[in-house]
Amino acid sequence: MGLKSLTDPVVLTMPGNERQAAALCALLQAKTGKAIVRHFPDGESAVRLQEDLWGRDVMILCTLDHPDAKLLPLLWLAAAARENGAARIGLVAPYLPYKRQDNIFAPGEIVSARHFAALLCDHFDWLVTVDPHLHRIANLSDIFSIPAVAVHAATAIARWIRANVPAPLIVGPDEESRQWVEDIASRCQAMSVVLEKQRTGDTTVRIVARGLPRADDRTPVLVDDIVSTGRTMQEAARRLCELGFRRPLCVAVHALFAGSAYGELRALATDVVSCDTIGHPSNRIAIAELLAAGVETVSRQAFPGGAMV
Repeated sequence: MGLKSLTDPVVLTMPGNERQAAALCALLQAKTGKAIVRHFPDGESAVRLQEDLWGRDVMILCTLDHPDAKLLPLLWLAAAARENGAARIGLVAPYLPYKRQDNIFAPGEIVSARHFAALLCDHFDWLVTVDPHLHRIANLSDIFSIPAVAVHAATAIARWIRANVPAPLIVGPDEESRQWVEDIASRCQAMSVVLEKQRTGDTTVRIVARGLPRADDRTPVLVDDIVSTGRTMQEAARRLCELGFRRPLCVAVHALFAGSAYGELRALATDVVSCDTIGHPSNRIAIAELLAAGVETVSRQAFPGGAMV
């Protein structure tokens, strides 16, 4: 897989993303660039390039869980690439944060999703990510002024389910999960159902199940894009068991798992599986091929005339 529209592409890697970067470089026939990202004793960030980037297309790989700690060094690295002659700079962010803050819910708030996007647009020429949590913002193009491509993990998740789960019933824990659930179910040629979530407090929910099929020998597979506190997934798992289903398998695109969420969910499920958009012990589904396809797509869309130097 080559990138005819990019010039001598090089991948710079933020700390913690090395394994994903190696897979991406192999798929794109790109070079792994060298850079130092470090912190001074007072906590300030510093970067230093160890690679000649003059006239080259640069991709920076950084998954943006815990974004407040990662953002400034990421922007410094992009600035260093720009000041040292990079032709264009793209961001490959398997997980893209701040998409749930997509509305003003109380006076005095801001739509953080838009401001976060503006920060990235000031430093990058294009973006590739995996299944951003788009709800009230319909498309990335609504908030990004640079070419931005979202690739979808449904194909990889469905492939894993087909290979590992007999007689799956694909279950969404709430209405927002419907888009992933129905896509995955169709690819698995499996039945699907979406539960109803009723929020009863800041961290508590109630799950209502309507229209469930008979349990029979089906294996319920709970699927959601992001698992953070895990409360919704936990309550959905409990409700399924109360209704006579076997303990579910839980699948997440993005494994945030704040605090004790992972252990609590594992206690209710037969297993917890995630895509490797964020490094986590639950990672079982690789998405490097999806990222490479996204880079191919954005390079064709953004630079249809071929390489620009």
